[in-house]
Amino acid sequence: MSRIWFITGGTPGNFGTAFADAALDTGDRVVLTSRRPQELSSWTEQYGDRVLVVPMEVTDPAAVERAVRTAEEHFGGIDVLVNNAGRGWYGSIEAMDDSSLRAMFELNFFGVLSVTRAVLPGMRARGNGWIVNVSSVAGLVSAPGFGYYSATKFAIEAVTDALRDEVAPQGISVLTVEPGAFRTNAYSGFADESVEERIPDYHDMLEEVRAQFVAMDGAQPGDPHRGARAVIAAMAQDPPPRRLVLGNGGYDAVIDTLEQTLADIRANETLSRSADFPA
Repeated sequence: MSRIWFITGGTPGNFGTAFADAALDTGDRVVLTSRRPQELSSWTEQYGDRVLVVPMEVTDPAAVERAVRTAEEHFGGIDVLVNNAGRGWYGSIEAMDDSSLRAMFELNFFGVLSVTRAVLPGMRARGNGWIVNVSSVAGLVSAPGFGYYSATKFAIEAVTDALRDEVAPQGISVLTVEPGAFRTNAYSGFADESVEERIPDYHDMLEEVRAQFVAMDGAQPGDPHRGARAVIAAMAQDPPPRRLVLGNGGYDAVIDTLEQTLADIRANETLSRSADFPA
């Protein structure tokens, strides 16, 4: 039987539509949410009644509940949730604008929780389901200028790990996905955003970060459609992985960081073990 997917953050040219295309290619049906559903009208036409586009602002809990209920009533339930909506801001840890910082957590973290908690009751009632949380390589590898974005994704990593073990007895599977640099529209806005940094000491660093993203826009090595198909392949494995890093550069960066972290922890094993009361 075909599965029903509920995918957040649908805009043309991003991972949301790539996940939708990949699911539809397997014969499944898709509910795709978007803040600007009118932008998806031409995309929707090619799939007919196999696709339902629902307007939804991820940071509005009432809108999330309405969208989930609409999807469940239209297709009879949700089998796969893909929490894809999110975006990144850059700024220094010391001086990033507080409103931007809080907005980023509302979207990248609390929005994911809101959608997940709205979908879980239906999955528990049926005793099966899949939750795919799209994190980022930045959720495992933090970088100067993107520390707070990384913090939102590190938080997703932690919550997803706990959620996986909590819902497994209910027949629900959970996967974290960490894309690296993929050719989506995620970086397109940086060219129009000037660096707003009130502490001059960080300005050059942030200009360099911005320049790197602007230069990379349209030339990212990752193919979102190949990435989405890799996720579906991972879901079909027995057992499926706990997390899936996508892209060569991202994979290398994560492995290098984890190996360095492990080496650093082991180098201080004596100090670590000295902190207990004597046996």
